[in-house]
Amino acid sequence: MLFGVFAVHSPELCPLNNKNSRKIFLEIQGKLKANKKKFHIQKILGFYMSVLEHEWTIIMDASSAHDIEQLCITVGISAISTVKIVPMNDFKKAVIRLKTT
Repeated sequence: MLFGVFAVHSPELCPLNNKNSRKIFLEIQGKLKANKKKFHIQKILGFYMSVLEHEWTIIMDASSAHDIEQLCITVGISAISTVKIVPMNDFKKAVIRLKTT
């Protein structure tokens, strides 16, 4: 199942402005890779950020939002950001579903 993980932090907690946040940020990619299997994350499809909006967007293929929640806690994303986890649908699959109902 696809999920969008939207993480927003304040300018004060931005890795550009905060040494502790920078340390956490620089370790996130390695921690995501190291913990994917533990939290049933099949794939991380993309990790994007908008620097001036202080927002990150991660697209994951995962078993559940609860697993993603625990992953975000473990890797440190939730230590510096408010996190929203949203189930996503592939547009093509949604179109097919609409045509068959």
